[in-house]
Amino acid sequence: MSVRTKMKQLPGTKSMRYPWQQRRQISQNPESLLKEDPLEILSNLWIKTFSQPQNPFTNLTGFLSKLDLWVLAYQRTYAHLTGSFPPRNALHSHVLSDLLSLRNTVIRGKFLWNTKTHQLIRGPNEKPISQHHLSRRQLQSILTSQTPPFQDILVQQVLLMIFEPIFEPGFSSKSHAFRPGRNPHTVIRTIRSNFAGYLWFLKCDISEVLANVDVNVVVASLEKAIKDKKVLNLIKSGLKAPANSRLGEEDEEDSKNKKKGRTKKRILNENERKPDPYWLRTFFDFAPQEAAKIPNYGCCGILSPLLANVCLNELDHMMEQKIVEFFRPCERDTIWKYSMDDGCHNPAWPEFVPSSGKEKTRKMDFIRFGGHFLVGIRGPRQDAVEMRKEIIEFCERTFGVRLDNSKIEVEHISRGIQFLDHIICRRVIYPTLRYTASGGNIVSEKGVGTLLSVSASLQQCIRQFRKLKLVKGDKDPEPLPCTPMLYSGHAHTNSQMNKFLETMADWFRYADNRRKVIGFCAYVVRSSLAKLYAARYRLKSRAKVYKIASRDLSRPLREHTNNSAPEYSDLLRMGLVDAIEGVQFSRMSSIPSCDYTPFPRNWIPDHEKVLHEYINLQEPKFFYQLHKQHRICLPQDEISHIVWQYKTLGVRRRLCGDKGIENASEKVIMNVT
Repeated sequence: MSVRTKMKQLPGTKSMRYPWQQRRQISQNPESLLKEDPLEILSNLWIKTFSQPQNPFTNLTGFLSKLDLWVLAYQRTYAHLTGSFPPRNALHSHVLSDLLSLRNTVIRGKFLWNTKTHQLIRGPNEKPISQHHLSRRQLQSILTSQTPPFQDILVQQVLLMIFEPIFEPGFSSKSHAFRPGRNPHTVIRTIRSNFAGYLWFLKCDISEVLANVDVNVVVASLEKAIKDKKVLNLIKSGLKAPANSRLGEEDEEDSKNKKKGRTKKRILNENERKPDPYWLRTFFDFAPQEAAKIPNYGCCGILSPLLANVCLNELDHMMEQKIVEFFRPCERDTIWKYSMDDGCHNPAWPEFVPSSGKEKTRKMDFIRFGGHFLVGIRGPRQDAVEMRKEIIEFCERTFGVRLDNSKIEVEHISRGIQFLDHIICRRVIYPTLRYTASGGNIVSEKGVGTLLSVSASLQQCIRQFRKLKLVKGDKDPEPLPCTPMLYSGHAHTNSQMNKFLETMADWFRYADNRRKVIGFCAYVVRSSLAKLYAARYRLKSRAKVYKIASRDLSRPLREHTNNSAPEYSDLLRMGLVDAIEGVQFSRMSSIPSCDYTPFPRNWIPDHEKVLHEYINLQEPKFFYQLHKQHRICLPQDEISHIVWQYKTLGVRRRLCGDKGIENASEKVIMNVT
């Protein structure tokens, strides 16, 4: 009896032979299917979708069948897990075979989400699972783990690469979250450039819509651009599956064990992802409320933010239509007399806009970041209340979620509106003319205009530092020792906190009070480290630490009891210790000021500019218009003209013998050569 027959007779061997049975059924060589460049495939898809309005895609299975895209998805996922991007020619043959098996399973419609025991492909750090050698407890921990299977992440990555160029051209320019080329900084710069002169603001929190959205609503939004039933069924099955944690997120049991202090220290493997450094974890704790939550639908994982934008795209277009309908120009107004885009605008400084008066233009603007958006209204408060009512009705009618009035607050600009940890307020400008007869006093205190101010929230920084246990108190915060860095060296500790301060300075780059906030953060960090060093080196007070290590803590410290230790300069010269960096921003003059770089009103990301320029270069009409307006011709036409002049002038020189023509022909020859 053969070995294969014996294995067929063994009970429970069906699940064990499933992966290699699939590989044996593959008749094609995976390497022979790698014929195209995946980046070229995706680039052509981006160009196709941006060049002209597309009808709904009916055959996305053709893109899913390209093995080159699956290899690129594997490379990206591998790099996310291990930190190193594997070259294409370095992938093993069994990896390509597993990718081909996974691709065939997805195309045939037999792929099942969240399958942890029978995976067609495993991650770089995962070991094969054999149910006969696992205990019940180990099997239970595998099945209840919140970490998604590696093959699920691969499928999500492939779908994301295909879906992103399909939906990006149809997204509104008012949406800035989870999109390439857009981030919270573009939101702050857009607010500074476009939201001056608005009196009433609607601060809306519709994260409840994203959390409780119906599967049918998501699928209906996808069907407007995709008509491929296989792809839609794949997404629908992923949405209905129970939700998993995001890629790289810890399990609940691990987080509980960390809180109880029962975590076991272990040595990481070579290909295992290293934990985030302390400075990066600290900065992530400063994430604003609007950016802290990431949508997660079923087993869609990294595809969920894109699906959330697809759903809320209808809200964006509705608000764009309301902006056009709400606009009522006034010829007596100093700005926005005829259209929404005209006006006196200096993007290098906060815009000077009169905001009060009866004969002023009514205008509205809107910007969204994820499940939070801001609506600015130039008009009476009643307009803001009516707009809130329309938004609530639209969300209930479209998404089936009823929002409370507390989720959409109506606030006046004078009170200040907090958005992405920045305070949006105004500064009223008073006349500065002084008359001698009045004793040099201001004649009138009536405001003539406003400057839009976008400043960082200092109170929010204090709250975050208090959560990290780096300060205590609220009104007059007192720094506390940085205990997480207790067992780190002096050079390593300063280096970590310098990276944190640099990142904070970049985060508040466009805040008017950038120097004040970064100066406070530097004071907290420097004082916290001074208290830590005082406890570590038994110096008793911060004053002694500053006296020895200087104001920026750049000089070496050592315990008094260890006087026999070699000098720091000798150890540094021998390469036995690292150079100590001083804590940055120890003086206010070293802190960079606010960045007031001009930001255009109709801004688009750089990759979209490149796409539009490339598409224009492919159209002959574009060159014809350039030639007609600016007398610009193609390089080929110019070369042909030079060659033709050379031929004709050369013939004339022989026939006429004119010296002037001969000199001209010589010049043309020199240009050609």
